Amino acid sequence: MASNAGFINNLPKIYGMYTGGFIFFVIALAIAEQMGLPNVWIGYVFMAATIGLYAMIGIMSRTAETDEYYVAGRSVPALYNGMATGADWMSAASFIGMAGTLYAQGYDGLAFVMGWTGGYVLVALFLAPYLRKFGQYTIPDFLGARYGGNLPRTIGIICAITASFTYVIAQIYGAGIITSRFLGIDLATGVWVGLIGVLVCSLLGGMRAVTWTQVAQYIILIIAYLVPVVWLSIKVTGNPVPQLAYGEVLQQIGQLEQQLGVTAGHATPFVKNDMVNFLALTFCLMVGTAALPHILMRFFTTPSVKEARKSVGWSLFFIFLLYFTAPAYAAFAKLEVYSNVIGQSIASLPGWVASWTQVGLVSVCDAVDAMTTIKGCAVNGNGDGILQLAELVLNADAIVLATPEIAGLPYVIAGLVAAGGLAAALSTADGLLLTISNALSHDVYYKMVNPNASAKKRLTIARILLLGVAAIAAYAASNAPATILSIVAWAFSIAAAAFFPALVLGIFWKRANKAGAVAGMLVGFGLTLYYLINVKFLGMTPWFGIKDVSAGIFGIPLGFITIWAVSLMTKEPSQEVKDMVEDLRYPRLAKG
Repeated sequence: MASNAGFINNLPKIYGMYTGGFIFFVIALAIAEQMGLPNVWIGYVFMAATIGLYAMIGIMSRTAETDEYYVAGRSVPALYNGMATGADWMSAASFIGMAGTLYAQGYDGLAFVMGWTGGYVLVALFLAPYLRKFGQYTIPDFLGARYGGNLPRTIGIICAITASFTYVIAQIYGAGIITSRFLGIDLATGVWVGLIGVLVCSLLGGMRAVTWTQVAQYIILIIAYLVPVVWLSIKVTGNPVPQLAYGEVLQQIGQLEQQLGVTAGHATPFVKNDMVNFLALTFCLMVGTAALPHILMRFFTTPSVKEARKSVGWSLFFIFLLYFTAPAYAAFAKLEVYSNVIGQSIASLPGWVASWTQVGLVSVCDAVDAMTTIKGCAVNGNGDGILQLAELVLNADAIVLATPEIAGLPYVIAGLVAAGGLAAALSTADGLLLTISNALSHDVYYKMVNPNASAKKRLTIARILLLGVAAIAAYAASNAPATILSIVAWAFSIAAAAFFPALVLGIFWKRANKAGAVAGMLVGFGLTLYYLINVKFLGMTPWFGIKDVSAGIFGIPLGFITIWAVSLMTKEPSQEVKDMVEDLRYPRLAKG
């Protein structure tokens, strides 16, 4: 305990030195680039150095103690838990997909920003402090204790695995995009290389290793995200604060849009999504934020309820730094494309076009039969050898990673952004795989199959399951059916409908009982999954025009209604359970 306290006290020095060392490393690579270091080697060095660093932290944080493996010994200070939560949260969807979606959808992409930030208000008000006072390891733990018996726990396990597995596919896919582009390998191989990076962080040390790795990853990803957009802001406007220069850039984009014949501009609302779908998506993302097991697990790691509350505040601040910058990033990227790419001779297009075409995220459709001969083309070109706006297809997942190259910044900046994107993907994948393996090893094996299992056996089972789940997720990621952001939105709807009603009513309504919770989770989860699968994959006509990414809009309210109705029609909980709820409702009184 004394050594752990010493480690906690030294964290500012440790991470201060780490940040300084990373900045020095980037500067050294920039100097090496000017001296002639090939671009491909810059990519190799960034990938090897960052994955090697995460592996070292993971190995140094290895543990054989269950408390350390599952909840990092409940010793993570609020500031650092906020950073770890920020990294856990700002997945490949946020880092890679957010600005890309804002680039593609303009105003309509703000639904993601509003939903994901607003969700942390729900976490702070309704869940984090109460779950920390409950003080166990997982969300199914809470469901089993609050509602009684293995049935609520089992349903919670199934829902947690479904939501987390859907989410982790997007993260491993994102890691695959980065490694394939910057290591010069195909996407399927890149997915498996990215998986190795995930496993070295989490396999040996569980939540303890993941926590301290995620703090390191947050530092890399936020530096990587801010540097190129600040650079572009200075280059284009002379203002080093891109969030303040954003308005000027929008005006320039508007003028270029008029010249290019764009009828629905970047700032025009409700072009890609009507108002109903915009609000439905925002709602699902907010509620899903407050129901994701891998995020809620982070608040089990703080020393006290007070620290859990503070941790939510720090999390929102660290997330805000990226989300406040994403709209500006998208605007600067669009300005560069409109100004310096569209209208150019196709024969003289810069090298990044060919590089990203090989990955499958960029297509040039000038050929008159482009729709049938070129992957990704939705229109036929005119064959004039000049790139028109409609002839360039930029996948949303390529925007953040490709922008440094599009803008002609030093290649080391592109490598830095790739390292940041990899950090974002790996940090979230770590948390998600840990959620799945913990649900299987702790909630299924230990709580339901073998309650007498030793700590060593439990951790061995957890690690074996982690490997198995990771391999299955990597296979699914190599055949990803949609963009990163779409896959992530599915996970949010699933988690929101499955967990949020049962968790909130379990904390704030004593009358909620086992029958109600079981029925509510099954109805919410089942309806959301039914709608998502049928609309996305089986051609069902959407209800009220609601898209598959907002499938939870039907499951969430029906989950609440079902729990309420079934609970009132069946036997009320025992006095012991009511007392437990009463105790949870006053987390400020808790010492630990």
